[in-house]
Amino acid sequence: MKNKRLKKARELKGLSQEQLAKLVGSQGKSSVSNWENGYSTPTLETAIKLSRILEKDIEFLFGQNVQVTYTSDENIV
Repeated sequence: MKNKRLKKARELKGLSQEQLAKLVGSQGKSSVSNWENGYSTPTLETAIKLSRILEKDIEFLFGQNVQVTYTSDENIV
């Protein structure tokens, strides 16, 4: 499902997909395009960055659709 809220928030800030991608440290505008078109979702860390840059709540931008990364207890020293 397309993420119209993310796209609108980006446009309201006057940012291109490429500019927003650079601000969140993404490889390129294709990541932003994929998020806006519903092909993928950002990691929680990236969603937080997007929320701060766009001045919108994470839940408003993504609902429950963010990737959560886990660290195995085996890797903790």
